[in-house]
Order: sequence, then C-alpha cells, then structure tokens
Amino acid sequence: QVQLVESGGDSVQSGGSLRLACTVSGYSVSKYFMGWFRQVPGKDREGVAGMASDGTRNYADSVKGRFTISRDIAKNTLSLQMNSLKPEDTAMYCCAASSFNPAPLKASLFGPWGQGTQVTVSS
Repeated sequence: QVQLVESGGDSVQSGGSLRLACTVSGYSVSKYFMGWFRQVPGKDREGVAGMASDGTRNYADSVKGRFTISRDIAKNTLSLQMNSLKPEDTAMYCCAASSFNPAPLKASLFGPWGQGTQVTVSS
C-alpha cells in the first residue's frame, strides 16, 4: 500500500529555517522522480523541488539557493531543507512521485499525494 506522510511544518519568522520530511511506504524513493510541491488556497499546486532517480535535482526559480532537496534511501524518506524563509513561502507542502522525469515540475504528472504539512512564515 502506497502511503506518504509529510512532517516538519511549523510557524517561523522570516529568515528562519525548516526541514520537511516525507516518509514513503509502498515504493522506493530512489526508483522514481520525487517532488515537493506547495499550495495556497485558491491557487494551483506549485512545484518547488524535484529529484530524479539518478540524483539530479531541479528547483523552482523562487527557491533556488534557499531550498535543498535530498533523500535517505535507507529510511525511504525525501527531505526539503528550507533556509532564508520568506512570507511568500507560506503554504501547504506535499510530496509525491512521478514515473516521468518532469522538468519543470508539473503536478498533474505526480501522485498519489500525502496529506501535506503546513509552513507559515511571518514577517
């Protein structure tokens, strides 16, 4: 049974850092293209960072230099280190896998989704 559980979201001040984790069961994070997305009410899901099975990473322009995607194959976990957080980073963050190698990240090519973890950045 495929299950993704995100954790690590919190409320922080602008300039702060958070580390999100996505614990996956049912498949290996090393076998698929994995992605982090975020969504705010009323807007489409936005791709934040992606990691291919070969370890290649890509990022949305808005987070380049601030966010880092990584994986722990032994723990079957996908992580997102978020530094220098800004109020515009406030969103529900979710992870998912894709059988494709989508760049830029396109939410319609990913799934199933976890329940998400809320990140709130105050100024």
